[in-house]
Amino acid sequence: MRLIKSFTLLSMLALLLSSCSAEYEKLLASGDTDAKYKAAFDYYNKGKYKRSAELFESLIMAMSGYPQEDTVYFYTGMSNYKKQDYVTAESNFERFTQVFPRSPFSEEASYLRCFCLYEKTYSYELDQMPTRKTISVIGEFNKEFPSSKYANSLGVMLEDLSERLDRKSYEGAKLYYKMEDYLAAHYALKNVLRENADNVYRVDVLYYTALSAYYYASKSVNEKQRERYLTFIDDYYNFISEESESSRRRFLDGLYQKALKVTKGTGNVEYEEGVVNEKQAQREKRKLEKQAAKEEKKAKAALKAAEKEQDKTNEGKQRASRDKVKEQNKAL
Repeated sequence: MRLIKSFTLLSMLALLLSSCSAEYEKLLASGDTDAKYKAAFDYYNKGKYKRSAELFESLIMAMSGYPQEDTVYFYTGMSNYKKQDYVTAESNFERFTQVFPRSPFSEEASYLRCFCLYEKTYSYELDQMPTRKTISVIGEFNKEFPSSKYANSLGVMLEDLSERLDRKSYEGAKLYYKMEDYLAAHYALKNVLRENADNVYRVDVLYYTALSAYYYASKSVNEKQRERYLTFIDDYYNFISEESESSRRRFLDGLYQKALKVTKGTGNVEYEEGVVNEKQAQREKRKLEKQAAKEEKKAKAALKAAEKEQDKTNEGKQRASRDKVKEQNKAL
């Protein structure tokens, strides 16, 4: 008996759903613009954004030239935005701002376009073309609406996006350091700050620039070491001018003292007084190489730990940025 009742209820429910669906399809195919317009808003207010998007979109051509035309365009984009179809919504809002630049919805549509673009950007490891495009569109928005109520939200987006570009540049250059191509690393890291002196990873860039210079010098032939250690010393001073006290500063201080010995003629076997036979010179050289290898191993371990910590910090910042923007968008 119970099974019969359950089957009957399920059949009635299926019939009801089928009837509702058929009614909706009939409305969608009809030319009754007033009924469609009312139903589109009913579905939108009930959170049925897929149906509202379809109905609003079907009204675009029919409402051309009518006072409700911009409203239909705008709520087509809003429906897609609400159902998190950011690709379609961004296209809707871009088209809206081109067709209705003076509409009361223009500022909100322009902002939501920025947000949709922001949602389509990738982490720093991937292609950053969407990031650059979003920054450009936000810049256009700020010029058009300099006193916008969305300024704080857009500021959070810009900070997050700019950090990603800076990280991409920094990590790309540091990759040469990880590969132990210290000459290429030194050049690439220097270039990071030539392109953007305000890179948020500026101090990190200076640190690995100095390390690259030191290890490149330490692996050079004796005749070239003095000149290359002088390059390291210059990079060392650049770093300590911006980070006065840290474990990284203390580590570089130790390298600096060793570099000084070479540049003053007291640390390289070629200049060492009292080294008169080849065997003793070779022993001194092996000792220095062994010491340099230990220092390099220590630096790499510190690098790995710092990278892990940095990744956690950056992931936390990006999550916080997105959450903050979404929280501000809840009122829309």
